[in-house]
Amino acid sequence: MIILPAIDIKDGNCVRLFKGDYSTVEKVAESPYIAAQRFADAGASWIHMVDLDGAKDAKLVNADLIADVAKTSGLSVEVGGGIRDMNAVEYYLSRGINRVILGSAAVKDQQFVIDAVRHYGDRIVVGIDAKDGMVRAEGWLDNSDINYIELAKRMEAVGVQTIVFTDIEQDGTLAGPNLKQLDDLVHEVNCNIIASGGVAVLKDIINLSELDIYGAICGKAIYSGKLDLKQAIEITSKI
Repeated sequence: MIILPAIDIKDGNCVRLFKGDYSTVEKVAESPYIAAQRFADAGASWIHMVDLDGAKDAKLVNADLIADVAKTSGLSVEVGGGIRDMNAVEYYLSRGINRVILGSAAVKDQQFVIDAVRHYGDRIVVGIDAKDGMVRAEGWLDNSDINYIELAKRMEAVGVQTIVFTDIEQDGTLAGPNLKQLDDLVHEVNCNIIASGGVAVLKDIINLSELDIYGAICGKAIYSGKLDLKQAIEITSKI
């Protein structure tokens, strides 16, 4: 299982939110560049970056900064937030980003996902964000009537190979990941599943690895010091 430390960008700053609530924004590092360097020093091979302004505004906002942080870090990078058309996909993938995450588009524009997968294959990841099992979109501000497993099956059917699943109720809470929903998802689709939300301590990482999860995104736990990134990476490399 790979560990993907998270860098969420709002107004150019490296921040965290509580349960996706933009009013709870908290700056957690001096800069995205410094955060990325710390992750690299701890042995990370990937980072997960999100343009929070882009997610809310449905367009690329911090894309230049994200691409530059990715280039400077030398790490493999996946990016989400505000990617609503092929131009946005091409912008990132032509600037050294390894994977882009389509979130709201998976709910509202399935043809876009189909076209993106046709062009870029496994470099296209779908982010499924759910509250009480139901998918949300547009920076988690819009409700939908689609169950997260139903959407995952639709995405698998059109060729998506990797899914980032976030339980919004757990995100930023340090209350542990939603192991039940993740276990159900792993057994319903054959996609690689990246767990996001709630990871707090090393035991959470071990629990996720036992579910045959492909990857785990860790944010607040690392910034708060509750999770030692280097130790988490070393342990998962042995499991």
